[in-house]
Amino acid sequence: MALEMRELQADEWDVWYDHLELAFGGVPESPAERKLYKSLTETERSLGVWDGENCVGSAGAFSFRLSVPGGALVPAAGVTMVGVSPTHRRRGVLTSLMRRQLDDVRAGGEPIAVLTASDPAIYGRFGYGTAAYAMTVDIDTTRVALSVPPGTDDVRLRLVDPLKALADCERVYAELVTRRPGMPARQPGWERLGLLDPAAMREGASPLKCVVAEGPDGEVVGYARYRVKADWEQSGSDGKVRVQQVEALDPAAYAALWRYFFDIDLTWRVQAYGRPVDDPVLHLVSDIRRTQARQRDALHVRLVDLPAALEARAYGTPLDVVIQVEDAFCPWNEGRWRLAADAGGRVACTRTDAPAELELPVRELGSAYLGGVTLTSLAAAGRVRELRPAAVAEVSRAFAGDVSPWLPHGF
Repeated sequence: MALEMRELQADEWDVWYDHLELAFGGVPESPAERKLYKSLTETERSLGVWDGENCVGSAGAFSFRLSVPGGALVPAAGVTMVGVSPTHRRRGVLTSLMRRQLDDVRAGGEPIAVLTASDPAIYGRFGYGTAAYAMTVDIDTTRVALSVPPGTDDVRLRLVDPLKALADCERVYAELVTRRPGMPARQPGWERLGLLDPAAMREGASPLKCVVAEGPDGEVVGYARYRVKADWEQSGSDGKVRVQQVEALDPAAYAALWRYFFDIDLTWRVQAYGRPVDDPVLHLVSDIRRTQARQRDALHVRLVDLPAALEARAYGTPLDVVIQVEDAFCPWNEGRWRLAADAGGRVACTRTDAPAELELPVRELGSAYLGGVTLTSLAAAGRVRELRPAAVAEVSRAFAGDVSPWLPHGF
């Protein structure tokens, strides 16, 4: 029987999602998670591949607006729910899904597509480059102290119900979005993702807790959500604080929240997940060696409409360069492009017949797009070819950002 690819219908969602759970190991999600993702699914942007009544392939997209260097919010397809049944591998199912999806993204006018990868090796061949990383820190609070900035003692902390504090937390998040590339502006419904608290997610830890930081006028200027894993051994308590989110609008509030974690009784470790790789906490701790930090890939970026994407972001220095781009999967991007950015913030990216000054695949351009991966490092790995002396260094400086890009939550 021939396979059929089609747009998802609302009454097919449960079968479609059952397939996805199977593709990711077959462990059912909690009813709360399933209910949330059903409400967030954009069926008109969701594809299923069907073998008779069986769904054997899936891919979806969320309509995001993603912060890029300079603070602009750029329309982006948040690629998600990609899976192929193990019974239908090596039949071109994934390639056909990626082909249809990128064509649809282009037709819809979104300059970029982004994703988080369960297996990073898969998506490079479709032009996705790793553009942002995330850090996990595991801090031994019996051996590490914090050096906090002036004003920290003036911050008032309140332990609050996570749901009741949601509006204040979302206001803080919204103010932070344009400060760091890679952060999606929250669309309606996405604010509930940070409140998910099924028992299966806790791994024996407490229900989700929330603490807010208030400035001198009583306005909420920071928040943190966390769980406490109480544990005991023969020598005494062995508790851990597991930080889910911690955000603040100023250094004093940020430091106050971290000091709060360190002061929780009967715990001796603070573990925070998915933090920016340049998280300020690295400069608050007294001993970086006992602040075990590990990083992994987080956000992968694909330029779908190359000139629109490059014109949407800002550049750190004036720039005028001709770039030869390789893009076999989206051939409309392939060729030579002149990218010019002046000191006044005007940017233009146009086709040209002028000689190329550097050459690179679209995947590497996606990696550099948010300013966290330098073109000089990619060139050192042989991923970028310099055709004019000093061209790579000049373009790399223009692309680099002041802060590392960061994706604060998955999708």
